[in-house]
Amino acid sequence: MAAGIRGIPGPRPAGPGAKPTAGPVRPDVGAEGAERADAGEGEAAPGRGPRPPLLRELLLVTALFLVYKFGRLFANGHEVRAFHNADRVWDAERALHLPGEGAVQQLLMHGEPLIRAANTYYAAVHFPATAAFLVWLYLRRPAHYLWSRRVLALLTAAALALHLLVPLAPPRMLAAAGLVDTARVYGPSVYGAVPETDSMANQFAAMPSLHFGWALMVAIGLIAATRSRWRVLWLLHPLVTLLVIVGTANHYWLDALAAAALLGLALFAVRAPGHRTATPSVRRPPGAAALPVGALR
Repeated sequence: MAAGIRGIPGPRPAGPGAKPTAGPVRPDVGAEGAERADAGEGEAAPGRGPRPPLLRELLLVTALFLVYKFGRLFANGHEVRAFHNADRVWDAERALHLPGEGAVQQLLMHGEPLIRAANTYYAAVHFPATAAFLVWLYLRRPAHYLWSRRVLALLTAAALALHLLVPLAPPRMLAAAGLVDTARVYGPSVYGAVPETDSMANQFAAMPSLHFGWALMVAIGLIAATRSRWRVLWLLHPLVTLLVIVGTANHYWLDALAAAALLGLALFAVRAPGHRTATPSVRRPPGAAALPVGALR
């Protein structure tokens, strides 16, 4: 009877060779959109979008890495300034009443396996973890990949500029710190035995710590790109990295704080990908009459 009341559309009788329709299709979504809405596909997948060309991204990331690697080498040759800056950073930390780096090192040196694990984490996790993070985002969350790659590029460029402007000897080289060069004593080490002639890395580029800056961005990027209730646990990566870089005497606390500040500026400069959510749909049983316009308002 409801179908016969004027003004309320209902199922129309099928003509010869035609199928009955349950109601009008909304013009703003179309037939395909209506079917997807009825199927419950109301929320767009986060981070989806056009995937940038793979070859271009490989060349770009490789170029950025080489610029960073060779740019750090150009900062060599400023050992006197590096040790002078180290004394100033050490004094500034004591003036700020920051906890001594030696307290963390003593915790790690309770057992040789623990300090070796810390040295291995410092040497082997930094680049592979960041690379795996970018590869996963490229394959699964292209929009978040572009965002993260741009943020990391800005962070690295700012860090390289600071490495050139403020050469800094790490605490393991500073006599006043009284710390042990754990990588040299226990291994493994990624640095040459003579810092002044190290052709693989600039050992006088302690501030900011890209070990910590990259690790923090990996955690932030994964938290933003995933929806698991446990995603906050990704913050363990930068936390462990912080304990490792300080406990192995490769960085000061202020190196990590400087990296976090630069990352904050980079995140502010690069807009994060948005999350669009479609309007929830109301399911109708097959053959049911469509509600008039405005009935759900």
